[in-house]
Amino acid sequence: MTKTQIWIASALVLFLLLFFLEQVTQKQSENGNDITNPTPQTNLSSENVSPAELINRLGCTNCHGTNLDGTDMGPDLHGLKQYWSRESLVNFLRNPSANLSSDRLKKYKEKYPGVLMPSFENLGVKELGRISDYLIKLKK
Repeated sequence: MTKTQIWIASALVLFLLLFFLEQVTQKQSENGNDITNPTPQTNLSSENVSPAELINRLGCTNCHGTNLDGTDMGPDLHGLKQYWSRESLVNFLRNPSANLSSDRLKKYKEKYPGVLMPSFENLGVKELGRISDYLIKLKK
């Protein structure tokens, strides 16, 4: 084989590899095997959506679990009342990275390395308040 033929064959193999990789990724996405982006949506109407559904739509259950019992990616969200007031939880949800100074949150950062709590600053205060009220009332 000439060098030109080797380069063409290499490019063809690379193209086929990327094509099949895209197909596999697309099938996983269609089957619901991918983790949805937890980036907050700004078009959620709080009047028509329960706080539990709002939490689900925002992707909180991807890291904190379906029942918010915690996973390898995020802590249990039950019993937050002992740590948070409504206002402090709303502030945390708006900008989590600015509120990581407490020892408890530093431990979470060590326990869940490489996992970042998304900022919900684009979500309205009304929705954040409803979420905070719901989370503070959660009991096991």
